[in-house]
Amino acid sequence: MPDFSLTLTEASKTYRAQSRTDKGAVKALLPISLRVTDESPRVIAVAGESGSGKTTLASLILGFQQPTSGNVEFNGVQLAKLSKKQKSEFRRTVQPVLQDPFASYNQFYKIDHILRMPLIKYGIAESPSHADALIRKTLSDVGLVPEQTLGRYPTQLSGGQRQRIMLARLLLCEPRLIVADEPVSMIDSSYRAIILNLLMKLKDQYGISIIYITHDVATAYQISDEIIVLYRGRVAEAGQTRKVIESPKHPYTESLISSVPMPDRIHSWDSELATVTHNLANETGCEYTAICQHAVAQCKVVEPKIRAVAGNHFVACRLYDDLPEAQLFDVLKAN
Repeated sequence: MPDFSLTLTEASKTYRAQSRTDKGAVKALLPISLRVTDESPRVIAVAGESGSGKTTLASLILGFQQPTSGNVEFNGVQLAKLSKKQKSEFRRTVQPVLQDPFASYNQFYKIDHILRMPLIKYGIAESPSHADALIRKTLSDVGLVPEQTLGRYPTQLSGGQRQRIMLARLLLCEPRLIVADEPVSMIDSSYRAIILNLLMKLKDQYGISIIYITHDVATAYQISDEIIVLYRGRVAEAGQTRKVIESPKHPYTESLISSVPMPDRIHSWDSELATVTHNLANETGCEYTAICQHAVAQCKVVEPKIRAVAGNHFVACRLYDDLPEAQLFDVLKAN
């Protein structure tokens, strides 16, 4: 297969005011750069609370939205300039796993039709018998019994089973990158470990890279190689997942990790953070200033730069202004 690359260069997204009553533009994602190639398949977690910009980032990567500034490129070509053939290759190569498995399928089609369509669309199967063989093998690969799955409608399957059908469908497309947006947040807890293990299998066995969008640092710690922590549209911290979570440097990352509940907690782990944040990003200054115990006057007006704290560990905070500046491209390179 040809070499694969997906590159964001200073990509940002601003939602313009829709009416005169709107107060102004919403800067959902400030400039961010990252690169994913097939040289070293890995799982990259993008973590943050609601309104942090992580789903907007996923939308830019998938081509669902165009960046307001900067570029998103597939194999060196901007997504907006892809030819019809290149767009088809992009759609096959970069596949989404959506949050809600209950809304991902046409309920009037049987599972057989759902799985057969990508084989027909992309000309992957050489014959109907070849398609049947591929479907049966892929269902087995994601832990489903073909005889108990084929011929049924999505409504006859559980949420966890539907999510595995989704993984089987994208696996049939032979993708190089999967963008999984909160893939386990709406399924029963008994299935979550199964889905997460399947995602890791896709990386280890099939060499597929994964962008794992989540608010849950616990699952990010479990399955990802690198992590990007977003706060109100900006990168707060990034690097090797184990380093970032075990030794966080940004005050927001510390707060995010400390908010993971103990088993006897009765409220949502991110509810305390959510009450003091929203998704408007400032032009300058650090958005975390208002609730940061380390904030000083300069934090309100000086944009924090990404600094290299240690090998493959980066943070945007004035506490580390004495360290050299770095590019986020550096974060997502093979270890």
